[in-house]
Amino acid sequence: MRMWFIQPKHDYVAEMPWKHLEEPAIMTWQIRVRDYNTFVANLFFCIWLFAGCLFLSLLIFKAGGNRDVLDYVNLIPFGVLALCAPIAMSVFFQTAIIVYRLTENRIEAFSWKPQIDSVKPVMKWTAVGSGVLVMFLVFIDPGFIVAAIGPVGIGAMAALMGNSKSYQSMVRDEDYHVIDWPNAEAIAVWRKRNLIGLRFTWHNEDGSHYSVYSKVYCRHQDFDECLSFFKTRLPDTPYREGKLIVHSHFATLPE
Repeated sequence: MRMWFIQPKHDYVAEMPWKHLEEPAIMTWQIRVRDYNTFVANLFFCIWLFAGCLFLSLLIFKAGGNRDVLDYVNLIPFGVLALCAPIAMSVFFQTAIIVYRLTENRIEAFSWKPQIDSVKPVMKWTAVGSGVLVMFLVFIDPGFIVAAIGPVGIGAMAALMGNSKSYQSMVRDEDYHVIDWPNAEAIAVWRKRNLIGLRFTWHNEDGSHYSVYSKVYCRHQDFDECLSFFKTRLPDTPYREGKLIVHSHFATLPE
């Protein structure tokens, strides 16, 4: 299983259908990142973990009240929770692979979420393994039948992910966009996440407007080189460093 913190070794740069190949590339790179507000995602994972432990504790004390707390049968549901943990992590710690091509005129970027490719087989075998454990529990004590909800749900999700092309396309969230970097109005840098934000102002039909930052993630070893490029080419552009609020398609400054 490809974990979220492991950078892809496969070279995607050569495989992308770049639309401006007539422009020589100054720099190309690919990176795997959590392209969203990670604080919120981490919080929800902690809530899921707490709720799961609370549910299993209540289940054990209700269905296995006549056994010792540390009886091996009572510990099996926590094994099921441990098997489900990688699935939960793939949901709450989702990542995107982003491939960049920088030229004199623009930045092209392709992005997609690869989780579905690795999660489907994990979900399938997690459902099978936890299902066997639940059957064993039910054989010992019918009160554990409630625990079957987990494997059944995981199995249903695995079937949906494996058979629905539209669902797979939605989950992969494939995207292509262009950043007009020579016309950036400001540069904002968040070194903690190796993120460079380029500010642009967008005008609505009703005359209103808003300013947001286009996101450029850099590999840690290339961050200073990327930043130096923008600072050199945009010497009169306002520059700041600090935290950015990361959204799905753009970033903003903290209020």
